[in-house]
Parts: sequence; structure tokens; C-alpha cells
Amino acid sequence: LTVTPFLTPRNGKDTPVANLTTPKQEEEVEEMAPPKSNARSRDFDVVQCIVGSFCCVLTSLVLLTIFSVYQINHNELNTNNLDHYGGNSNSLHARQQVLRGGSEAVGTKVKMGEDPDEPDVGMIDPDAPVYSSEAMSVEEVLAFLNEYIRGLHRRFVGHKKDSYKEVWKLYHDYTLEVLYPWDREYLQRMPERRKDGSVFLSLATYRDENCFNTLKWAYEKAKYPDKLFTGLVQQNCVKDCIGGILDKTGRTEKVPPDDDCYKLFCESDVGREHCAAGRVRNFFIEEDESLGPYAARYFASKLWNGEEWYMQIDAHMTFLQDWDAISVEMLRKAPTEKPVLSHYPPDDSSDLEKLQRVGSQSRLCGADFADSDLEDQIIRLGMTSAGKYTDTPKFAPYIAAGYFVAHSSFLAEVPFDPFLPWIFMGEEIIMSARMWTSGYDIYSPRTSVVGHIYFRRKKPKFWESVHRLFHYGVHNPLQMLVLQRVKSQLNYPESEPDLIRPQTILTHVDKYSMGTERKLEDYLVMVGLNMKTKKLEKQPNSWCQRGMPPPGFEQYTHLYT
Repeated sequence: LTVTPFLTPRNGKDTPVANLTTPKQEEEVEEMAPPKSNARSRDFDVVQCIVGSFCCVLTSLVLLTIFSVYQINHNELNTNNLDHYGGNSNSLHARQQVLRGGSEAVGTKVKMGEDPDEPDVGMIDPDAPVYSSEAMSVEEVLAFLNEYIRGLHRRFVGHKKDSYKEVWKLYHDYTLEVLYPWDREYLQRMPERRKDGSVFLSLATYRDENCFNTLKWAYEKAKYPDKLFTGLVQQNCVKDCIGGILDKTGRTEKVPPDDDCYKLFCESDVGREHCAAGRVRNFFIEEDESLGPYAARYFASKLWNGEEWYMQIDAHMTFLQDWDAISVEMLRKAPTEKPVLSHYPPDDSSDLEKLQRVGSQSRLCGADFADSDLEDQIIRLGMTSAGKYTDTPKFAPYIAAGYFVAHSSFLAEVPFDPFLPWIFMGEEIIMSARMWTSGYDIYSPRTSVVGHIYFRRKKPKFWESVHRLFHYGVHNPLQMLVLQRVKSQLNYPESEPDLIRPQTILTHVDKYSMGTERKLEDYLVMVGLNMKTKKLEKQPNSWCQRGMPPPGFEQYTHLYT
């Protein structure tokens, strides 16, 4: 074979390749070449060929050297950029701006072959990013979330008079650019789930004076406190603080800064050991940075670090002794593969030990369409039912946000939605529907393991912070706008995707919507909700009130008779 360097187009560019010719092809080339005049000219051609080849080799070496120097300088530049952002390769700007400068996209999953250790090269999207194979650490998560929430707040500053639609646009555009790509990467780099009986406690608090006791009692009354890990999201006022609305005139008073629940707990005799062992992970948000309870729970979910079980509660709770072990035991007693335990717990004045002794149960069976103009007919959970004790947890239709416990695998299958800021109502019904359609079965706990402080009148509310950040009256229409994302997923006819304005309300909704194991229509029939008439079907959830399985689960009836 004769190798002759030349340039040929490839992918729209001139790229050096080799021309490989056989002896037969050389003969054809010689026939096409002009005849040589004499021997001297042939000698000159030989010299010319040698000189030309030498020049080609020399040029290639020079180009290779230049390219190598460029690569070294480029890598040093990226390293310097990372150092500029605190040396954290996964901080907000370092992670995204530097990678974008290297033409690496963020947020697309690389398809893999059947063997998880052997990627199928033929299925890999060449334009998709390749994520790190390492699980994302808690420190990495906290570094990013801190930068995100501060960066978002900087976007809000100076927009005090913006309309609610303009406020949404500020949130949407920044979240789409920054948080969403990171969220998709996080879901690919989630920690491996342990099988050690560990429990993760999601605890979101907004200016709540009960936070310290909730955290303290959780560890004091846990059977295995060394296996309890808490993701604490604090939303506190640190200076120039104003309390909650005191009367109908809207009167407020100045109050001292809120207690740092994390600091108090870590300095206490109970908490010192657990904080030192890294069992309490704290994400601090200033009051005017608050995005509401659902967003806080989203942030808390990212502080999970491989714990086997996941429990979400409010920051004003009481606990039954050995609540952690009892919760896990109840989940294991459920007759189906993917159980979720939830209900509205009894109030904080209840004697949980007495309720356990007498076998008293509280089950969440009812719901209704809200009739308040501020809630836009969103579904509100309500009626609870009692019943006789059974060793097997009883089926239920809904998940309450203030208390549920499940296997932590749901975090990957039903991830929290980053595009639901500022909502108070709606999080429970969307979580219920998404979990059920993803194959999770909802149960009532046979024993109440927590109590709940339901009445906190005259205490600060997060929407008051929204009004102070922007202007009075902006929260309600803002919440109703964001609720269209929830209503559209639940098939409200007035919220069909084509009718939603602006369309950005539905950005990437397919990534955070219903599961594929069951149909939403079947769930709505099971729970008796008619989205067209906004009414309940006759005797909805009578199966729940009777303590029996829902239609389609009759094979479990014998467990409750």
C-alpha cells in the first residue's frame, strides 16, 4: 500500500486522512498522469516529492504542537474558572458555565445497554452529556442549592412592582437555566440506597418556634437514633423581623429574629452527638427567599443520602416512643410491594401511647373541591375515619404532606417537581395521583406515630414574605397561576395544555407527572373525583370508610375481616 497525505472533506471540515491505494490503482493513476519528458525531469520530480513529503510531516508536527499547547491552556483556564467559584467543581456557575464553555450539555440522560456496567455504544446519543459516575455528595448538593437560592433572590431584587406573571417569568427562566439541568443530573447521580434500616426525616420549617422540640423529640423517642438522618430546611428571619398578622386590619409587630433550630439542637445535650456524626443536614433560607412549603420539601428531598426509608413531616410535631421502628414495621406489614403510609395525624394534645394501647386509628378518606376563589377549585383533603384495629395497614386514597413514610426508592420514580413554587394547596393531591399511577399503594398507619400542632394563629406565613418581597396581593394570583400546572396534570378541562397561558407553566411537565404503571383515570374513579362536574361521585371512597380494599384489590379482603 502507498500512503499519500491529502485533505478530504468530513463533517463539513478539512481533516487530514490517508489515501490508501493498491498496486492496481497505482497503475490507473500512472496511466492518467502526463508522460515524463526525460530522465532529468524524473530526477527533479523525485526531489520535489521528497521535499513535499518533508514539508507535510513538518507541518503536521507544528499543528500537533499548537493543538497540544491549546489543550493545556484550555484545561488550566477551566481549572482557574472552577477556583474562581470556590474550587467546587459542582457549584452553580462553575458546573454550568465551565461545562458549557467546553460544549458539554447538562440535563440529558445517556442511554445505556442491558448490562449497567457496559454501555451500548450504538444507543448513546453523541450530543448527550456524560455524567460523573460518582454519587452526588451532600456537600455538593448544599453548595449548589445555596448558590441557586441566592442567585434567584438576586434576580428578584429590583422587581418590587412586577405583576404576578412577570414574577413567574423571573422564577421560570432562572430555574430552567440553572436548577432544572442540575436536577436532571442529580437524578442520574443519586446515592445508592442502603439496606441498613436507616430512616431519612424530611423536615421543612418556616419561622417555626416548634422546630427545635420537633427535632429533639424525634431523636429522643427514636428506637434507633443512630440510624436517623434529618434533612432540615430552615426558612427564617435574621434581622428587621415582623411577626404574623394579628387582626383583621392586617396589623403586625416587630419581633426578634427567629431561633436557629439547627444551632440550638446541635448545642443541646441530645443533639450534639448527632450533629457531630453528620446526621443532621441543614439548608438555611432567609425569610424573603422562601418559595413556599412544597419547594422547601423539594430542597429537603435533595438532602437524602441513601437512607433506606423516607419520612416527611411538618416542623411542629410530637412523637410516639419508637416511632421509627413502628413506621418501618407497618410498611413491611402492608400486603403490596410498594406501600406508602399517610394520614392526618391526631392533634398534639393526644396521648399517642394511649391511642396505641386501645388500637385507635385515624385514616384519611375524604376530599372535596375547594370552593374558595383563592384556591381555584383545587382538591382539598379532609374527612378522616376511625375503625377497628387490624394488624395489616388499611388501604387509603390520599397522601398527606404533613406526614407520610415510604421506601426511599420513590425519590427516583416520583421526584419532586422544581417548577411548583409558592403553592400551599395542591401538593397533596398531585403527590397522591403521581404515586398511585407509579405503582405505589397508599395505606393508613395502624398506629399514629406522630401528633400535629394544627393551630398556629398569628404566626408568620410564607405568603406574607412574598408580599413584602414584591407587593401586597401578588401571592394569590401567582399561586393560582402555578396551580394550573397541577390542574392540567389532573385533567381539569379548563386547564387542558392548549388552554394554559403562559405555556411556560408546563415546562418539562412530562418529567414530573403521572407514572406509567396505572392510569390517572382509574385513580380518579377509585377516589370518586369528577373533574368535569367538580363534584364527588356518590359515596366516594366508601371502601376506605369501611376499612376495606378499593375496587380491584379484592384479593386482600380477607386481611380486614
